[in-house]
Amino acid sequence: MKCLALENRGLVGITGEDAQSLLQDVISCGVDDLPDGVARPGALLTPQGKIMFAFLISRDGSNRFLFDMNRDQIAGFVQRMTMYRLRAKADFETIEDQSVHAVWDTSREPDFLVDSRFRGDTPVFRTYGPVRPATASQEDYDRLRVENGVAEAQADYALSDAFPHDVLLDLNDGVSFKKGCFVGQEVVSRMQHRAMARRRIVILHAKAPLPATGTALTSAGRNIGTLGTVSGTTALALARVDKIASAVDGNVPLMAGDVAVAASLPAWTGLSFPTADAAKEV
Repeated sequence: MKCLALENRGLVGITGEDAQSLLQDVISCGVDDLPDGVARPGALLTPQGKIMFAFLISRDGSNRFLFDMNRDQIAGFVQRMTMYRLRAKADFETIEDQSVHAVWDTSREPDFLVDSRFRGDTPVFRTYGPVRPATASQEDYDRLRVENGVAEAQADYALSDAFPHDVLLDLNDGVSFKKGCFVGQEVVSRMQHRAMARRRIVILHAKAPLPATGTALTSAGRNIGTLGTVSGTTALALARVDKIASAVDGNVPLMAGDVAVAASLPAWTGLSFPTADAAKEV
């Protein structure tokens, strides 16, 4: 079993008889259909449809929900959600006595939540509670995320800069297109009806170690993306898929710093890079 306490992650609890309806009306992902035992990705968006806060949400009893998110975003998230609460019967709690763990390469235990961002054959779990002994490193977890095309806020994209489609939330249940209105929904719905999102999370592959997070991905000297999490010779990048398609079609090298790279879209998405004609229309 691989287990790692994620020191940069913390928990917020939202409890109350109106908690579910409040969340269903405000955040991007479905809440009414959230099953027990699942940690589902989601976001609180700006009115302009960009990701302000990103998290994993799970049920903890009948009227309580847990939000697993970057620690430095917790205070701002609680403040923003308090603004949306109005007269709803819901309370917010920062949970200080539980740690967030990622667990993989093992069978499921009763307190494990399925991390539904990971769509491969090997399940990855979340569990909350006292710190467990580490059997994996941060580098191991980063490699796992890169291999599976699982992006995280701040590590792979800047908050208030990316749309849900950019970081694949439209494809991993991070956005519900059935539930009706939520904050930023109008913009996200328009993007859903476009032929192709301009930017996507891609996986980069190289024959040499890749440069640091934040390095530009370029084609013919032009910036077409930015490296996120780097794991040796692979990395995630938020990049213009139309520009990648044009570079490949024209046999123009893709470069991360001075390292040549190849780019692929995560297999679980079912996406492919646009054709040359489609890329011109994006």
